Amino acid sequence: MPTISKRGELLPESAIRKLVPYSERAKEMGRKVYHLNIGQPDIKTPQHAIERIRNFNFDLIPYGHSYGNESYRNKLAKYYRDRNLEVDASNILITTGGSEAISFAFMVCFNPGDEVIIPEPFYANYLSFAIACDVVIKPISSSIRNGFQLPSISEFEKLITPKTKGIFICNPNNPTGYVYSYDELLQLQEIVLRHDLYLLADEVYSEFVYDGKTHYSVLGLDQIKNHVVMVDSVSKRFSACGIRIGSLVSKNDRVIKSIAKLAMARLCPPILGQVVAESAVDSPPEYMEEVYKEYLHRRDYFINALNDIEGVFSPMPMGAFYSMVELPIDDSDRFCQWMLEEFEYEGATVMMAPASGFYSSPEKGKNQVRVAYVLNVEDLKAAVTCLKVALSVYPGRR
Repeated sequence: MPTISKRGELLPESAIRKLVPYSERAKEMGRKVYHLNIGQPDIKTPQHAIERIRNFNFDLIPYGHSYGNESYRNKLAKYYRDRNLEVDASNILITTGGSEAISFAFMVCFNPGDEVIIPEPFYANYLSFAIACDVVIKPISSSIRNGFQLPSISEFEKLITPKTKGIFICNPNNPTGYVYSYDELLQLQEIVLRHDLYLLADEVYSEFVYDGKTHYSVLGLDQIKNHVVMVDSVSKRFSACGIRIGSLVSKNDRVIKSIAKLAMARLCPPILGQVVAESAVDSPPEYMEEVYKEYLHRRDYFINALNDIEGVFSPMPMGAFYSMVELPIDDSDRFCQWMLEEFEYEGATVMMAPASGFYSSPEKGKNQVRVAYVLNVEDLKAAVTCLKVALSVYPGRR
């Protein structure tokens, strides 16, 4: 039998999806599963975007432009300019989800074996993208006890080697909900300039920032505009995860033109997805205001309710709709599987993502889970009650 490549052997299972077979089995047994494991909102996609699909009247669905539809790129550029980011359509390449944008950036900005520093915990799939692109992640630890704020410049400097070629942040952060301040971005700018690095940023959750905080985009760091690559997506902004439309934005023409070669090789991003995304950009302010208020309401209830459980700790997320939660358990992988295999309360259980998959360091995250407060408050109440009971009877409680 032929062997599997080293890349194939090293690729990790998704911490977010690897327990799906257990959740499916639980459902087959008649249990209701509250999905806190994945950022799949239950909020409706803008209705006018759905109507755009219904009124799609092409006689055939052709290939599109490899950069993405020009009309959509122009509209997206205006969206960024309305947020005081000087961007035009030539700086934008549309991708098949934010995931493809990250992979493209890794392949073009880094050579095989190059290192990129990422604050951990980080979005679990970054590790898969890095391994697939033969890029080495160097994690820099942030702490749940200070809300996962950016580590100091001195800590970054300790990790920089001749192989270090970039820094990658997620802002607002998935999985922690942390929002980087302008001062923190200036610290990163200083490091990037000193060591001639790329600064990559996943800004998918930029619309969801709470408590009077402000989201500052890396695209606003003019001193390093040729070092910056920003990744975006409409999946969460417009609750349209399945259309698989993201974008990559950079003022570095060489980066965009090089990534365009990869874009040409994969032909084009989904045409129907772009039609929905372009229409969604025209959503009235009332839509985003309503969505924002709903997430804020969910956050305030959910995080406070979690912290009311004995032995549980979660910092209050500043943005996005995730949190890393510390539980009084021995092993989060074992606990999350046990919840689906062996536990139920009033015919229900809870699915969460073990935090071990969000750390590159294997010894970390053993007593943490990532949760997504993407369910309505009534479901979140039921999920919290279920979790509280589960923790009281879990054999591996600490």
